[in-house]
Amino acid sequence: MNETPLSFAPPPPPAHLHPRIVPWRHAFAWYEDAMRLFKRAPATWAALAVVTIVAELALKALPVAGPLLGEIVAPIVACGMILAAAAVDRGEAPSLALALRAFRAPFRAIFAIVASALTTSAAEAIAAWWIAGANLLAPGGAVADLTAPAIAGIYTIGMLASLPVMFVAFHVLFEHVPPGAAFAASWNAFALNTVPLLVYSAASLALLAFGVVTMGLGLVLALPLWAASGYAAWKDIFGVRDAPALFSPPA
Repeated sequence: MNETPLSFAPPPPPAHLHPRIVPWRHAFAWYEDAMRLFKRAPATWAALAVVTIVAELALKALPVAGPLLGEIVAPIVACGMILAAAAVDRGEAPSLALALRAFRAPFRAIFAIVASALTTSAAEAIAAWWIAGANLLAPGGAVADLTAPAIAGIYTIGMLASLPVMFVAFHVLFEHVPPGAAFAASWNAFALNTVPLLVYSAASLALLAFGVVTMGLGLVLALPLWAASGYAAWKDIFGVRDAPALFSPPA
């Protein structure tokens, strides 16, 4: 008697959780790749950046819990630019709808994204209090009200604090790994590639300075380049050859 063999769904591809060491010069190549991705859909990239900026400013303007709510929601909206990087890399046209797509990710992915972003925000808040005695989490608290040296110090500390967690969002969005594994992989990548990531952060701070001196208008360019260069760095350090598929949110 012939039995019909059981069929099983193919296992998901293994996650790229083991970083490799790359030369420090690769930091410049990440931004070259970012510019290449940006040029393919500049209008959509700019629109995604504007949505991110507006979401953060609008929420932080709300009384009482507004600043904290902005720190939670804005990073999820900003993931639209990360998803756009993968879409463009796959030869697809990104859309403005990507700004909301990360909200439909699994809860643990959203938790990891917000937790990694709060690491940077907490470092900046502590730096603001330490350097200038300012409370960035208070309603009306703004970095723009501080002196230029204070702003430079705050953002430098925030940028450095973001490096150990900069790959968390890529792992949870594209490879669906648990938050603990994503944080561990991101930390290991930083430990193995401290020098190239410090070079990368210097270039990122230069972009931030451009955004500040242009009264924030330059952030429309800076935010997409940060997202796309982080995507390029993630692929390079973790040996990701092909552009990952965008996650399919539940119906």
